[in-house]
Amino acid sequence: MKCPLKKSTTTDDGQTTVPDDPHLLPGLPNHLSQLILSTVRPSLLSAVCRRWRHLIYTPHFPPFLSLYATVANNDTSHLSDSVDFFTFDPISATWHPLPPPTTVPPLRLLHRHPSFISRTLSVQSVTVSGCLVVIAATGNNFLPALSHPLVFDPLTGDWCVGPPLNDPRRWCAAGCFRDTVYVASGVGAHYRGDVARRVEKWDVKKSRIGNKLSDLRDEWRWEEVAGLKDGRFSREAVEAVGYKGKICMVNVKGNNAGKEGAVYHIEKNRWEKMPPGMVAGWNGAVAVAAEEEAEVMYVVDEEKGGVRKYDDESDCWHEVIQGSELLKGAEQMAVGGGKICVVAGGGARITVVDVVAEPVRMWVVDPPRPESEVISVHILRRPCKGL
Repeated sequence: MKCPLKKSTTTDDGQTTVPDDPHLLPGLPNHLSQLILSTVRPSLLSAVCRRWRHLIYTPHFPPFLSLYATVANNDTSHLSDSVDFFTFDPISATWHPLPPPTTVPPLRLLHRHPSFISRTLSVQSVTVSGCLVVIAATGNNFLPALSHPLVFDPLTGDWCVGPPLNDPRRWCAAGCFRDTVYVASGVGAHYRGDVARRVEKWDVKKSRIGNKLSDLRDEWRWEEVAGLKDGRFSREAVEAVGYKGKICMVNVKGNNAGKEGAVYHIEKNRWEKMPPGMVAGWNGAVAVAAEEEAEVMYVVDEEKGGVRKYDDESDCWHEVIQGSELLKGAEQMAVGGGKICVVAGGGARITVVDVVAEPVRMWVVDPPRPESEVISVHILRRPCKGL
């Protein structure tokens, strides 16, 4: 199909706009054409002509899903601002840096340190209510770096700070269910038993007015919920996965003999033992996707590189993809838009698995910089401004 071309313009906020003439679709006004074309996959529109490719980057087109990555510099002598945030545009196949968070003093998050070459320092983040939320990290003084969560909203293209944490911490359990963030256990400046057992939640939805985060900070707060019975989840960074009204997590990664699981029942506000089948198969990165109004929990086996999904009725895991070298060593993953994105190879690659395609397709996305190490990935709509 042919499409007439006309040079686009750029507004003061950096957004690309499409002139009113000629028409996007012959015989139709552009506002109706935009409604029709918005139902077509952006990758298909981009392949047709330049005018339609310009359209998908304008405010008239729904923001498509993009890959976000937390990235560390592999140079252990580089300590200042060693962790950065990027977004990957799947249409142009290019990385773009997010604007750095504005904090006083300037934000410095460490992932590695020359004094502890074999030890990685976690940077924990979650995706909730359409935003990227950085929960916990280590500063250059080896103390918790964040007194407040950092929130990046793709709609505004800006960072803001969330409500103050009652106890800033590192190596905690962090996760979300729908619009609520949960933080459990962890270590502050020093180990404290009460902090290691404490569990708190923040309902981000209450912080929104319409589609944007509210500036009414008085409405932003953490609420304490039922605590853990002990501090065994403070040993390392733990992914807390929201699944069918519950928060699920294990205390260590991989096939560890000391692995234990716990499940927080949100409605009942109580902790339960994790089903034995779930904890036995939890041997790698885990994430949950919504598929046809049903929640599906996936795990990537860090040793064999296979992908399985959990069946809560039979308490067992079913194979989705056989073992792949590209998925071995899986450290963290995100699921969305029919794709599974896995950080593997020591953070040297991001493997994307299209679980909707038949047969299943798989490809690799390189990090933003050759010398960088990917810590985590998330799937969110592309930033609407500033990039």
